[in-house]
Amino acid sequence: MYFFARLSALIVAVALLSGCERQDAPPLDQQLYVWQRQWTPAHEAALRDSRADFSTLRVLALQAFPEAGWSRARIDPALLKRDGRPLIAVIRLDGQLKSLDRDAVTAQIQQVLGDWQGQGLNLSGVEIDHDAGNARLPAYREFLTHLRAVLPATIALSITALPAWLDSPELPALLSTVDSSVLQVHAVSDPRLGLFDPDQARQWTKAWSRITSKPFYLALPAYGVALLPGGGGAPVVESEVPIERGGKRRELLADPRQLSRLGTELRNDPPAHLAGLIWFRLPLASDRRAWSLTTLGAVARGDALDSRLALKLSVQNDLYDISLSNQGNLDSAWPERLTLAVQGCDGADALAGYALQQRPDLLTFTRLRDGRIPAGGQRAVGWARCAHIDQGGSNVDP
Repeated sequence: MYFFARLSALIVAVALLSGCERQDAPPLDQQLYVWQRQWTPAHEAALRDSRADFSTLRVLALQAFPEAGWSRARIDPALLKRDGRPLIAVIRLDGQLKSLDRDAVTAQIQQVLGDWQGQGLNLSGVEIDHDAGNARLPAYREFLTHLRAVLPATIALSITALPAWLDSPELPALLSTVDSSVLQVHAVSDPRLGLFDPDQARQWTKAWSRITSKPFYLALPAYGVALLPGGGGAPVVESEVPIERGGKRRELLADPRQLSRLGTELRNDPPAHLAGLIWFRLPLASDRRAWSLTTLGAVARGDALDSRLALKLSVQNDLYDISLSNQGNLDSAWPERLTLAVQGCDGADALAGYALQQRPDLLTFTRLRDGRIPAGGQRAVGWARCAHIDQGGSNVDP
């Protein structure tokens, strides 16, 4: 009897321990910002190829600026209707606006919502993107309270939020007025320090989870910018839209590996109330400052990241086209150097971005400027007219 009593106690203890084990956390929702002001035919492929990994589209719909006034993004409603995913219309109210005219702003928002719904779009929410200073949070709360009251109950209201608001005692009251918040943890301070600091992002996320009682999301970067010389020592930031300005550009790019590690940590141990991640921004094929959609999807899924550069030679009548292909799922920087073992060359040249040094038995292509080869893509490096190029004796140096 003693044996069976001990056995029963052991079984009960194991069952209790099993019940106390942490259950697998539900996967974090993955969403996308669509931030182009002018839609192009490239949106069709980008939306199609993003469907498997991203549940919801947060689409730039309307902007208000201090001098320029109101501006609508020129979306493709037919494309969004075919896509069918839930849409959140993002209303960008510039932080430099002296004040928010409650009635005028509300009327503009209602006009956009009416137009979108009239076109049969699957509208599920509105996001207000307003970088209000801490001193203006009480007035912002009053505006949001009014807006929530006039929006249909079926339309969720969210706001983009700044980490600086953590210092304000007004924050809990502000968050109580909306259904959810989107904490922006990228490019919130001096961009010269980088687009993203994972340690700082973790601290902000934990602090936000302790203050809010509503679901919140993290807005994460999947893009780059260039810093150009500006007046007074402050740099000018060039992002999606080219800026006509002289001077050397310094390119900054969010590191997919950093973001992948953060995503893994958040999935394994999600802070309270964290509902998901929103990636800025949907990359188009022509978007040279955004991660490729292949890399973005791999990061969102938590896949292992790898870029595999391979030399590609195409030959016709002794004329070789020399290029590099990226066969991995991680965008790759252009390699610093490419050397090819050759025989009997009577002509060769490098294409833009590389310089060529030529010896009778060796061609060396050296990188002159930075660039990226997207995952699954390729980049031409040069050409050579040779009797033979030994691919096995050639090297790609990072």
